[in-house]
Amino acid sequence: MLNDWLFIGIFLLIAFLFPIAPILIAHFLAPRRSSPQKSQTYECGVETVGDTWVQFKGQYYIYGLVFLIFDVEIVFLFPWAVAYGQLPLFGVLAGILFIALLIAGLFYDWKKGALEWV
Repeated sequence: MLNDWLFIGIFLLIAFLFPIAPILIAHFLAPRRSSPQKSQTYECGVETVGDTWVQFKGQYYIYGLVFLIFDVEIVFLFPWAVAYGQLPLFGVLAGILFIALLIAGLFYDWKKGALEWV
């Protein structure tokens, strides 16, 4: 019995250390001052023109996340549609409830303006 709890304790200790260790390592090893290497171009290799700290609209990310959420949830409808003829009444009602929640979420996002690209 004690070995089971010891295993759980070790598992919890490791579970807490995994997210904390990289943060602590980065805190002690991260450079503190600006350097010419930090100002160099990265990824695409194109020199920046003007200020590199440009503000951009977070709306584009929200638009992408809303699309991703609805796209992934629609994938869950495929098995339901394939087995539609063999489902009991509870399965059909659960699918209809799922679709109703998707539609309600779509209307909520539409009302909040998350679907506007401007």
